[in-house]
Amino acid sequence: MTDKNTEKLFIEEEDNPCKLICSMEQESGYCFGCGRTQDEISYWSQMPIDKKQSILKILPSRMPPLVKLREERRAKRRINKRKKTSS
Repeated sequence: MTDKNTEKLFIEEEDNPCKLICSMEQESGYCFGCGRTQDEISYWSQMPIDKKQSILKILPSRMPPLVKLREERRAKRRINKRKKTSS
């Protein structure tokens, strides 16, 4: 592998916003973990750096509602699990 290829891989891994929480919110179409759309996730490795940077800039504005919804879902699952085990 050449230095150029190694550098490309290193940069790509560093700027990838994936949090390994891969679940899409149905209404917005954003991932609960990183805030990207399915297309943004699918084509991330093929996108030019400037496109990635523009997406990275808007992700912080997408995340607060997703984090809130994710926590609400988790709390609901905990309640449902307790109900099943106590029956």
